[in-house]
Amino acid sequence: MSGSYRRASMDEHLYDPEILRRANFTKYMSKFNPRISIMNPGDNLLVRPLNSGDYDRGFLKLLSQLTKVGHVTREQFHERFATMKECKNTYFVTVIEDTLLHEVIGAATLVVEQKFLHDAGIRGQLEDVVVNNTYRGKQLGKLIVLTIVALAEHLGCYKIVLNCKDKLIPFYKSLGYAFEPGQSNNAMTIRFNAPQFQSNL
Repeated sequence: MSGSYRRASMDEHLYDPEILRRANFTKYMSKFNPRISIMNPGDNLLVRPLNSGDYDRGFLKLLSQLTKVGHVTREQFHERFATMKECKNTYFVTVIEDTLLHEVIGAATLVVEQKFLHDAGIRGQLEDVVVNNTYRGKQLGKLIVLTIVALAEHLGCYKIVLNCKDKLIPFYKSLGYAFEPGQSNNAMTIRFNAPQFQSNL
């Protein structure tokens, strides 16, 4: 183990929860029926940053519904968590917790990339979107994706991009993502209003 390894303390957030509270979700409310939001995701549900205690709340088990996770020990989880947290203003892993069961039931990641382009702007990448199979049909997929979009816009990203499977293209189109000229495969984009390229990081 590296001598620079710093174990994340229990119940430490990956990023400041206040950033989520400040993100403007209002313009996305019309996409939900019934209405849900970051602050009101549904009964006994909480949208928040990934927490260092989420190893015990089933975060990795949830990710295994998306793709192969492999065997990640508690120590490895805490080491990766601490490393990501030390990359300031880069990793915004966001989860939905069932507060009755103390279980993570939804997740998505915003990775913020520093650019020289667009006046030294920042670009967002949506990754690792997953909702627990037993919670499907509650609009939580839309909620976690649009939470990441609102977060990216709040932070000052000039756009957010993703790559998805063919069958998911209609879903992401319904949330505002679109193909742009020159994009390859299933890369889709949401561009945010210019001219503000200042970062809120």
